[in-house]
Amino acid sequence: MNPRCPAVLVHGWRSHPGIWNRLTPALTEAAVPIWNFDYTALQGAGTETIALALQDYIHKKREVTGYAGPVDIVCHSMGTCIARYLLEVLDGGDREEDVRQLVGIGPPNNGSAMAELFNDPEQGPDVIRRLVGVFVPRDYDPGEDTIVQEFRPQSRIVRDLRRAGTRDEIAYRIVLGANLTGDPAFFPAFGGRTWEFAPDGGWRTTYAGDGIVPHSDSHLPGAEVDILPADPANLARNPEFYCHTLLPRNPEVVSRVRDYLTLTSGPAVRTLPRR
Repeated sequence: MNPRCPAVLVHGWRSHPGIWNRLTPALTEAAVPIWNFDYTALQGAGTETIALALQDYIHKKREVTGYAGPVDIVCHSMGTCIARYLLEVLDGGDREEDVRQLVGIGPPNNGSAMAELFNDPEQGPDVIRRLVGVFVPRDYDPGEDTIVQEFRPQSRIVRDLRRAGTRDEIAYRIVLGANLTGDPAFFPAFGGRTWEFAPDGGWRTTYAGDGIVPHSDSHLPGAEVDILPADPANLARNPEFYCHTLLPRNPEVVSRVRDYLTLTSGPAVRTLPRR
């Protein structure tokens, strides 16, 4: 009998299951069963629809495999919020979903500053222009993007998550990238920085983020946080590996997630970069 919990992999917004092509070999080598959830056919759907599809996928995998124990869920970016909406909002009362831990890589847990920025009449057009071909397609219109609208920080979906809170029986882990050395090559579109909300309600940029998601978006009470790289010298070799889009394929992230799922991880790294 395999002693490892299955790992349910949930990709992010406008992404695909191939984003896990560096993680899956590492998990296979560690004898971790992989359940790779694909919701590319639901592009344009809302959070609840995708969360219900994730629930249905997990239930079907249980039926096919005969496995009835706990699972681990590993998510990238918005995929974390999809999984959280299932666990905390849809299943928050019944608690029928048996989950040991939820690992979020670059998650916008408090809603997305970038989603709000896309809709800003002054800053939005230039930000979108800089991200064309990097994070959004040409002629991208945020007003037509259901997920982006649902993850503006004051949206109903984000309010539902905030109101529901986390589940005590689930271990929450967050893996974040940070530009510890202030290298512009970390995320060239914004000179190595990440946009976030300023205390006065305006906008500012920070090195405490991965180019798309600032750490302030990812904060989740009670969650264990790893901010990578553990060694800032790694940024001198491959700074781009720690930006949002490449985090799931980053060797250090892959190693850290594998350790989580095999329960061999050490203490979390909680160093914060300079702004």
